[in-house]
Amino acid sequence: MRSFLFILFSVPFISFSQTAKQDSIWKPLNTFIGQWKGTGEGEPGKGNYERSYMFILNNNFIEVRNKSSYPPTDKNPKGEVHQDIGYISYDQLRKLFILRQFHAEGFVNQYRLGSISADGKTIIFISEAIENINEGWRAKETYELKNENEFVETFELAPPNGQFEVYTKTVLQRKL
Repeated sequence: MRSFLFILFSVPFISFSQTAKQDSIWKPLNTFIGQWKGTGEGEPGKGNYERSYMFILNNNFIEVRNKSSYPPTDKNPKGEVHQDIGYISYDQLRKLFILRQFHAEGFVNQYRLGSISADGKTIIFISEAIENINEGWRAKETYELKNENEFVETFELAPPNGQFEVYTKTVLQRKL
């Protein structure tokens, strides 16, 4: 009976410690959780962005939904709407974050965490694989936290054996 009572009263503490440990893993990315909007520019032109970050599946993943709208221009007379869905996970074996993005155009990018600055304000993801593009292309996502309500995202691409070049740069503000 004592053993049963010990287990009965221990389960909430064990569960809480697992939840607390899981929550602490996400500390570097917690600022992103929420709804965001902003503007950006780059290869597709100047556009408006909507983005959301939310925990899913028992806080094991962060889902990222992005919509970028570019109005018609001389260079792009039809304009463009880009959508992607991403998932950030924590790879316990490698002890790092993985970001997988699924793009409406058919690209699938898998990134690994490249670095987090000492102050936690700059986070860089480097591609490990990109599906549906010629071999050798690389991508990089850099997030610079300005404060808890604003960040700058720089998306860069590099052709095979080439250097990274900015494709888009976006400033996002938290929707209040």
